Amino acid sequence: MNHQAMPLLQQLVDVKNHKPVSFHVPGHKSGEIFSEVAKPYFKSILPIDLTEITGLDDLHAPQGVIKDAQDLAADYFGAAHTFFLVGGSTAGNLAMILAACKPGDKIIVQRNSHKSIMNGLELSGAKPIFISPEYDSSVHRYTAPSFQTIQQAICNHPEAKGLVLTYPDYFGNTYDIKQIIDFSHQHQIPVLVDEAHGVHFSLGDPLPKSALALGADVVVQSAHKMAPAMTMASLLHIQSDLISKDSIAHYLQLIQSSSPSYPLMASLDVARHYLANLSNEELNAISESTTKLKQTFQLGMHWRVLQGDDPLKITLHVVDGLSGYEVAKHFEKHHVYPELATEKQVLFIHGLHVFQEFSLVEKIVKSINEQYKYKSNHATIEISKLFKEPIQELAVSYHEMLYLPKKKVQINQAIGLIAAEAIIPYPPGIPIILKGERITDEQTKLIQHLIQQGATIQHQDIEQGIQVFLKENNT
Repeated sequence: MNHQAMPLLQQLVDVKNHKPVSFHVPGHKSGEIFSEVAKPYFKSILPIDLTEITGLDDLHAPQGVIKDAQDLAADYFGAAHTFFLVGGSTAGNLAMILAACKPGDKIIVQRNSHKSIMNGLELSGAKPIFISPEYDSSVHRYTAPSFQTIQQAICNHPEAKGLVLTYPDYFGNTYDIKQIIDFSHQHQIPVLVDEAHGVHFSLGDPLPKSALALGADVVVQSAHKMAPAMTMASLLHIQSDLISKDSIAHYLQLIQSSSPSYPLMASLDVARHYLANLSNEELNAISESTTKLKQTFQLGMHWRVLQGDDPLKITLHVVDGLSGYEVAKHFEKHHVYPELATEKQVLFIHGLHVFQEFSLVEKIVKSINEQYKYKSNHATIEISKLFKEPIQELAVSYHEMLYLPKKKVQINQAIGLIAAEAIIPYPPGIPIILKGERITDEQTKLIQHLIQQGATIQHQDIEQGIQVFLKENNT
């Protein structure tokens, strides 16, 4: 296929260049009607913010330029079929779970998955079998489930309709997912992968291989995370006889807008074009920039730079009494914004550009060295026993949750009760407490510790308490 082409973008530009008269939505009429104050920021994009007029195809029944753009993406990424997503990877994660299982079906799920996976489980009414990740003490975080845990889960639940995994993790680290995919396929269980942070793995060495290249059945990628697509623009790839393409298409048209954004879809066309046409010279320049940025961070006295599987992600592992939140705030004071901070780590995404502002980063690093020269230790918390059992199920089913009454209790009074809501630090968006699971002492202590450290919790007012179900032995 011709990967120099961008069929969807070109068609939008052709329509714009003919200076069409609009008697259709959207209401800004190709930018004619718009606030003058805001127009300078939007004027270049509004003329291609169009709708399903003749020649522009339909995302939910593509036969023209959208189909052509999706076909080019499938060819480049190596999928049997690729769907464009305008609702982020969230839309893809929901659709793949809904396509895999019906209410009451068992599905094996990595416990430290993104909240969209958990929401998909609830919408499906499935019976999740959660597999706990391993704790890596060298980086003070949970990583991926072991192969042995997944083997045991599949052997215990051979009727499971799918295995849901996250690959890579937020920090760009991977694991031997091919071994897991092969074992799952031996039992006719499809592997559904949230690969939100791996769209650029298509570029090859020195990056890891995509789960798609390693045989996963459905792979969802956030093109906007590591490729030059607009926010929310994502991809769902399928290559499976175990999951129906038509079923995924059905759920995507239920979940996604009937008026999808053409600029978002066109940016997926552009992102594929960009990845497919990156030269070796450009890739070498990106690699050199990444190396130099790591060397700049290594001037810091209060952290070590972790070597992850994805060279485009740089993680500072903080030591000597500082927290990751404090380090991140210091960078932000200078208008340098990391992707994520946790208690012990700060994640910087270098991405596919060539960075230039090394002197600014060096200045900030040196100022942290000086300011925190005599920093005393801060309180930490042990999280290595957060997941007590390698394989777990919810305390109540999603169907039962619909009918159980709720009440609000203080966090420290919730131990042993069943959560009626998920508690999610964001980023990374991975629930500490799942809706429907029995709350442990370790979970409540971690939440209280994160609040004290300044973490953002996605909750209306966590300090006022959390919702629990009223049930026998849960009063």
